[in-house]
Amino acid sequence: MQTQGLRRNPEMTLAQKALQVNWGLVFVVSVLAAVGCVMLYSAANGSYDPWASRQAVRFGGGLVLMVGVALVDIRMWFRWTWFIYFGALALLVAVEVMGTIGMGAQRWIDLKVIQLQPSEVMKVAIVLALARYFHGVSEEDIGRPTRLIPPLLAIAAPVGLVLNQPDLGTALMLMMVAGAIFFAAGVRLWKFAVILGVAGAAIPVAWQFLHDYQKQRVLTFLNPESDPLGSGYHIMQSKIALGAGGMFGKGFLQGSQSHLNFLPEKQTDFIFTMMAEEFGMLGGLALLGLYAIVLIYGFAISLRARNHFGRLLALGLTANMFLYVFINIAMVMGLIPVVGVPLPLISYGGTAMLTVMTSLGLTMAVYVHRDVRIPRRGLDDAD
Repeated sequence: MQTQGLRRNPEMTLAQKALQVNWGLVFVVSVLAAVGCVMLYSAANGSYDPWASRQAVRFGGGLVLMVGVALVDIRMWFRWTWFIYFGALALLVAVEVMGTIGMGAQRWIDLKVIQLQPSEVMKVAIVLALARYFHGVSEEDIGRPTRLIPPLLAIAAPVGLVLNQPDLGTALMLMMVAGAIFFAAGVRLWKFAVILGVAGAAIPVAWQFLHDYQKQRVLTFLNPESDPLGSGYHIMQSKIALGAGGMFGKGFLQGSQSHLNFLPEKQTDFIFTMMAEEFGMLGGLALLGLYAIVLIYGFAISLRARNHFGRLLALGLTANMFLYVFINIAMVMGLIPVVGVPLPLISYGGTAMLTVMTSLGLTMAVYVHRDVRIPRRGLDDAD
């Protein structure tokens, strides 16, 4: 798609852009990150090391990154989309060649300063790519099946590489957020029904290609009590901790399941469980309320954008944030099989923090430049 014809709007100064930043959203994000640091302090039994202090430093850097991304003209992100996408795809290929193996999977690249997980970067890149592609497709063309081949290939390439790591949870997230963008772009529902039907029919075949531990996770989800000291241990302990917290919780630093080390991965995947044990159902609902505010901000920003690219970008990134939260909390409650999806801004992790803060920065870039118009190919109207 040609970008030379982007319509020029009166340029804002950096100070004017800074005033346009949604500082209310920045505040809510900061509160979430503060909650995360408090819970990581608790996870280390009342110590800032090794998790809380590092997480605070990462958030500080991420906050600067988020505001910096928000100040970049949305038209620049439009121009850089394919460079970002193919760069992320190259990183996924690099994982196959020089990736670091951890917990039985090859998902990381050791950059010395940080263990980079390219599949997390792809969660942002795929949203940018699909928003850019569908921005250039008219409502009439969206109904042509041939128009869906390029975006389907753009999804299939990273999904295949991620599945090979193996990382089923991230692969499913990529497909679900892509589905959200397809829906927002105007793809007809019957096409989703056809895809779901084909996927359902392919389940018996796909089952044969799953790794043994992935099959065990599914079987454990269906009957966790079948192996309470083995594959069902994680979810059984998580449910015990959730129930032990009751309405008001046991109190800060008083959770028995976490502080007696019954609860596994309490600083990452199961950090919501630890919080619910210490602060009860009310604490968990308060956290969900903060996430709901972030999601409402995201959807409101997408509705206010005057260009199709910005609308799809903000909507896709907000859907991505929703999937992070939904999958993690549903997982620790035993509603879905256990997968390695962190709780954004709360779970310990460098690449996840980088991804979430970049996503929020891009969402705010849509807000800051909401009046910018980007022409759509084949349409006379700039929107």
